[in-house]
Amino acid sequence: MKFILEKSRYLALIGVLSLLVAAVAAFGWGTLKTITTVFLVIQSMGKEASITVEFIEIVDAFLIATAILIFAVSLYELFIDKLDLPDWMLAHNLYELKGKLSSMIVLVIGVKFLQKLLEVKDTEDLLRTGIATALMSAVLIAFGYFGKKD
Repeated sequence: MKFILEKSRYLALIGVLSLLVAAVAAFGWGTLKTITTVFLVIQSMGKEASITVEFIEIVDAFLIATAILIFAVSLYELFIDKLDLPDWMLAHNLYELKGKLSSMIVLVIGVKFLQKLLEVKDTEDLLRTGIATALMSAVLIAFGYFGKKD
């Protein structure tokens, strides 16, 4: 039984490989968005109103892709073997991994709110979205701050 339980850690490879595939797809998505935005800038000679939003979406795509990659390498290091990567790119326990996730969610929420701000049509809807964004960000930041293990 001990042998089976010790080797079961390799089940994490399913998650690692899946996350790597997702990261490659997300980086591809960001690259495709970059190419289409560059063509939009060239075609409109920079006069298209949606260019700012398109650039924000590119940043968002690569932010998500990077977060997925960080999760893949962190899962590998947590369950399989050590990696020679920068310390900021790795989580050394599950708590740190959840903390990195909450930090990324706050960044993505901020980017999504900025997109909404640039496309605003209904100010009351923007106010509700802003309050929801602030509350969710505060909860996630509090999780990271108060949940730290000493």
